[in-house]
Amino acid sequence: MASSLAIVIGGSGGIGRALAQRLSDSPAHDLVLSVSRKRPEGWVDTARQAWIAADILDEDSLVRAAAHAASLGVPSRVLVATGQLHGPGLAPEKTMRSLDLAALTALFATNAAGPALAAKHFLPLTPRDRPSVFAALSARVGSIGDNRLGGWYGYRASKAALNMLIHTLAIEHRRTRPLGLCVALHPGTVDTTLSAPFQGGVAPDRLSSPQRSAQNLLEVLDRLRPEDTGGFFAWDGTSIPW
Repeated sequence: MASSLAIVIGGSGGIGRALAQRLSDSPAHDLVLSVSRKRPEGWVDTARQAWIAADILDEDSLVRAAAHAASLGVPSRVLVATGQLHGPGLAPEKTMRSLDLAALTALFATNAAGPALAAKHFLPLTPRDRPSVFAALSARVGSIGDNRLGGWYGYRASKAALNMLIHTLAIEHRRTRPLGLCVALHPGTVDTTLSAPFQGGVAPDRLSSPQRSAQNLLEVLDRLRPEDTGGFFAWDGTSIPW
């Protein structure tokens, strides 16, 4: 059994894959468990890293993955790196006329309900008597206070819902794990398939590689303290308004 376990849910995505690799390369954890629907590209199970299949929208698969994780050790870090912005028949809305029930339902399921279900099954695995981190990737556009441009209704609203879920989870979590962190993170604009169609107007110095983004996010988590639980933080450590 690993004495120090880190878990990345959504480990086959651009940021998730980079987070899992960074954690695997670090001596801070004995084992990194990657959780995703499909095996991450180039992933090879070793003594320091392993993969298990699960889907955040399939609760039975999350139950099995959590049980497997518990058999490996006590996770001090659980990172949820899932998210959806576009896909077949799904695109950010420019106007209210584009609002569609099926699209809104899909975004809320993936961006809010899925991470909440992951928390339901993985947060109870974290230690009670020492520091731990549960973090989910949100987005600055999910900030109500920072919304000055409008548009992107479904993505904004689903990430705002995720932020509320994280904040609420943090309140419950600290009752039994006062040293535990539960936070939402904005990774910035990262060169992944999620942002690919929208990178045209992004200055080169504002576009991060997945590897750089992963490093930034892990550095932010390293600086946070228990009193920061329930917060919403950007890749540079600044606090983002709700």
